[in-house]
Amino acid sequence: MRGDENGLGTPEEDMASLGAVAGLDEVEQRLVVCLGFGVDAYHGVNHSLALENLAALAREGAYLGAFSVPRESRAGACYLDAVAHAQAETPSHPSIVNGSVAAALRGEFGDARFTERTRRSELFVNPLMTLYFAVDAVGLARRNLYLPLLERTVLTRQISTVIEEFRDSLPALRPPRAFPH
Repeated sequence: MRGDENGLGTPEEDMASLGAVAGLDEVEQRLVVCLGFGVDAYHGVNHSLALENLAALAREGAYLGAFSVPRESRAGACYLDAVAHAQAETPSHPSIVNGSVAAALRGEFGDARFTERTRRSELFVNPLMTLYFAVDAVGLARRNLYLPLLERTVLTRQISTVIEEFRDSLPALRPPRAFPH
């Protein structure tokens, strides 16, 4: 997300990571790979706008494509094992993102429950969650409207404040768009 969308999800950790990686000029190839398309709808992300942003990255040559890891592959089996292990180690706070992706990898669909943490929301587990979208980190950072403002932040709450102040300064936010299909 660029920062001018109606909802951003939970960008603080993602933006701290993106800013750090984008600034590593000595590293030739810096990538961002996103998994779990659709999970952040609960946090206000409009996925039509996310796809529009990917299209803009494609026009600039920064969108590198999408791929999936099939359930039957070794990587798919390892992912499912890793999620099961993490859930067993943190039974009171399992990852909603990884749990949703694992459910989608297993072929579950819709309001697939795997934790009490989501009891007050309606999930939409679906095969798109298993796709990895890959982009060039520098290109992604260049398109973010507020990332340069985060350079002097240290704490997560500082990042939150800077993002909030930036968004408050905008004349308008891009409104959510319905997914047409």
